[in-house]
Amino acid sequence: MARKTGSHSDITGPRVRAAALRLFARQGYAAVSMRGLAAEVGVQAGALYLYTPDKQSLLFDLMKEHMDDLLAAWAIEPKGEGPLARLEAFSRFHIRFNLERPDAVFVSYMELRNLEPENFARIEALRKTYETELEGILKAGQAEGLFAVPDTKLATLALIAMLTGVTTWYREGGRLSRADVGQIYWDMVRKAVGA
Repeated sequence: MARKTGSHSDITGPRVRAAALRLFARQGYAAVSMRGLAAEVGVQAGALYLYTPDKQSLLFDLMKEHMDDLLAAWAIEPKGEGPLARLEAFSRFHIRFNLERPDAVFVSYMELRNLEPENFARIEALRKTYETELEGILKAGQAEGLFAVPDTKLATLALIAMLTGVTTWYREGGRLSRADVGQIYWDMVRKAVGA
């Protein structure tokens, strides 16, 4: 079928991805059909296959893009000197980065179960790369006697879960500003590691 008049791949492709992310976050991956996605974008269902081979590939691509963006942003984030400064930088970065992308965060956590095994393994490897960053900070703090955590891996997972949880309840214009949330969560993280 011919492309609709006024349709442009550099416009429609990003619209397909944005609509898929929004629908997966609101309805869940299993409930979203390619036909429903096409209707959301305003294209024929068959036209979606110009932008993605299938729904599984679309889910994987959205999750991978989120993790790639997260890792790239963390790589250039100023981290300060020493484990305490790096832990503060990580905590504030994680909240700031994820508050800008609540749908991507939700899909990245809640739809892991819908990835095929090979796709799951690739996303899990990216997640472990990010987790290793935080665990390295915790291990360095332990080695310097700054932090007291019984298990750095468990502490890593618990801290990431706590920091990520902000995206489920935070609302712009609410009682707390982003800066307030960042400060309160940093205080909780610092206390959680015994610093």
